[in-house]
Amino acid sequence: MSISTAMFTSLTGLETNSTLLSVSGNNIANVNTAGFKRSRVTFQTQISRNMRAGSAPTEELGGTNPAQVGLGASIGSIRRDFSTGALQPTGVNTDMAIEGAGFFMVDINGSRQFTRDGGFTLDRDFNLVHPGTGGLVQGFGVDDEFNIVDGVLQNVTIPLGILAIAEPTTEVKFAGNLNAGGDVATQGSITQFAQLFSDAGAATAADAATLLTSVYDDSLSGVPLFANGDVITVTGATRGGATIPDRTFQVGAVNTTDSDANGTTVQDLMDFYQSILGIDPAITSGTSTPGVTITGGVISIESNLGGANAIEMADGSTIVNQATAPVVPFDFTQTQEADGESVRTTFVAYDSLGNEVLVDLALVLEAKDNTGTQWRFYAQSQDDTDLDAAIGNGIAQFDNNGQFIAMTDRSITINRDNTGAVSPLTIDLDFTDPFGAVSALYDVRSQLSAVSQDGSPIGTLEDFSVGADGIITGVFSNGLLRSLGQIPVATFANPEGLEELGGNMYRLTPNSGTPVVVAPTTGGSGRIVGRALELSNVDLAEEFVNLISASTGFSASSRVLSTSDQMIQELLATVR
Repeated sequence: MSISTAMFTSLTGLETNSTLLSVSGNNIANVNTAGFKRSRVTFQTQISRNMRAGSAPTEELGGTNPAQVGLGASIGSIRRDFSTGALQPTGVNTDMAIEGAGFFMVDINGSRQFTRDGGFTLDRDFNLVHPGTGGLVQGFGVDDEFNIVDGVLQNVTIPLGILAIAEPTTEVKFAGNLNAGGDVATQGSITQFAQLFSDAGAATAADAATLLTSVYDDSLSGVPLFANGDVITVTGATRGGATIPDRTFQVGAVNTTDSDANGTTVQDLMDFYQSILGIDPAITSGTSTPGVTITGGVISIESNLGGANAIEMADGSTIVNQATAPVVPFDFTQTQEADGESVRTTFVAYDSLGNEVLVDLALVLEAKDNTGTQWRFYAQSQDDTDLDAAIGNGIAQFDNNGQFIAMTDRSITINRDNTGAVSPLTIDLDFTDPFGAVSALYDVRSQLSAVSQDGSPIGTLEDFSVGADGIITGVFSNGLLRSLGQIPVATFANPEGLEELGGNMYRLTPNSGTPVVVAPTTGGSGRIVGRALELSNVDLAEEFVNLISASTGFSASSRVLSTSDQMIQELLATVR
């Protein structure tokens, strides 16, 4: 009986070593499989047959040990090694690897499965998918402001070449130096019209209430300068050296020509000039009274303080019926020049639709005292959708060392009515940019420029990358970077309890525990490495040693089997 037992014992050796050979062969076959985790086999003894039980020692005899004969070996376990494999950079933006604990989550026909293989790709609907199974990669989405929405898993989509965004400007940073050694501004420029009259005989000077159809010059022609329906075009006027875009005004109570404004009186026309020239009559200093007024039939245009605000209008700057029979109704004379230290700059902002909005910013030295210097800023925009080009003003204060202290009314407001964009567009002016804040020191002249702003025109998603925290950052053609989603990872109390399904996929079992979904690098999970793949963690040297061990064990067990067979043959021969 013991001989036949030896045969069955050798059979268990053949079976266990065959299993070791199969496991090592599978490991070797998957040495180039991305994210593959090697398995290892452990053996254990089977039950033993007791030949003699052990006995306790007595007063006369010593104790005896049990005598047992083993009945072979069996597979103790086949354990999967989830240690991280080497990472290989690929340069492919859809590739990603987990360095540390955790699994990617994939939805396959409504069933959530798990994988370490991050060799993903995009399908025709821009879904991030596992190419071997077609499973949809699961992650967190973003809201309308591109903020990550945690906790709600959904399909990860990356619409390359399709998603387009624009960002409104909310802040503009400036740098430069304002010449504190310059003169304090005391006056603006004054430009006057030729005298106007309210009668054909040029006997009575026109005033603000005079109808435009009753305005005459001193030519005694008997013909008024304007008739109902005439279109007055202001062209070629400048403010601080910058040309003001052409604007139109229709004479009459009803605007039938889509002009920028209309009106019937001299006051209406003066209000038109004041708005398009960007004059703010509320800002007075000393004897300065900026605005458009009429005295003795003479219309005067007085700009705000400083050369950067100076208004210049030449003969021919106002034309009546330019498109049909152009007439120049006014002669202009500049009677006063603006003075004082000032500087002007122009920057481009963007509304919520990505439209460009040009803004002129002028700074004028308004006061000097023992505390430092004070500069008045004037903001103008011809892209403001109402007629008034003035969009804001305030005071920037600098100390005795020329360092910026504070600014009043630093927000400017630009109307964007009837453009489809959010209105108004509000922009903060920042003189404390870390790359070169605005100062007020002695210099030969003032310099100011916008160094950065946070808005942008329309841009299309061109590329993306995945960070260590799993956040997918999109790169747009306009230079914007925005979060498109986040790839979380699932961790398990016992990852060895997962069941392999093939295709580099695993699923839950009762012994794996439920998945804990966390952001990478948190909760004991690993980090994600973008544009890389995790290689197999198979050690070929170790597997070759296992092959030798399996071969040796198998050969030895087969010798036991053949020897047992020979002994049985000898036993049978004795009865012949």
